[in-house]
Amino acid sequence: MSQLEKIAENIWVAAAPHSFMGLHVGTRMTVIRLSSGAMLLHSPVPLNAALSAEINALGTVKHIVCPNLFHHIYAGEALAAWPQAKLHGPKKLQKKRQDLRFDAVLSDVPDRDWQGDLLPVTIAGSLLNETVLYHVPSQTLVTSDLVENFKQHPHWLTRTYLRLNGMLGKITWPPVMRIVYVNRRAARTDIERILALPFERIIIAHGDIIRSNARETLRKGLEWL
Repeated sequence: MSQLEKIAENIWVAAAPHSFMGLHVGTRMTVIRLSSGAMLLHSPVPLNAALSAEINALGTVKHIVCPNLFHHIYAGEALAAWPQAKLHGPKKLQKKRQDLRFDAVLSDVPDRDWQGDLLPVTIAGSLLNETVLYHVPSQTLVTSDLVENFKQHPHWLTRTYLRLNGMLGKITWPPVMRIVYVNRRAARTDIERILALPFERIIIAHGDIIRSNARETLRKGLEWL
């Protein structure tokens, strides 16, 4: 059974279990084939032989992206599997993970290999230091911690947490985590830049992918900002 799910032309995702402070929030990697045929891995997940083989069958991995200060845990594993790949990450992450060999600072300036495929937008005013990628050909927004989307949850503690935070069945960002936005005005400016893009779906790390009415859903989910 395939571990990759095709989301749009030249975009796949792979989901994996992940816990944060006892909560079963899961995580998701996005796999993108660029126009050159090279593969890009966004927010790597744990690898196994079958998943690595599926990715290799699609093309040669040339880019590995750590999109913010939190989605880097499995980057070393991905780099070990594809040592020829270029590792991208925020400047502050490169100071935090000095054990990793970073090749480029992730920012609003797209890598030369991405031009025409990916438009990066870095969200200022947030301690997450996240850069969102907009995949131009498929009109897909590739994110990690922009919003969460849990319609239901089988794990009682996680379900209780979601319900108490008003997030169960609602697409938004956790109220208890909103303190990471230390400059909401600056962040809102970049969110408006994102909302101006004509995206049709949003890939997120935690919860279900947003597959319809994406721009209005994101706008409502970030009204608090």
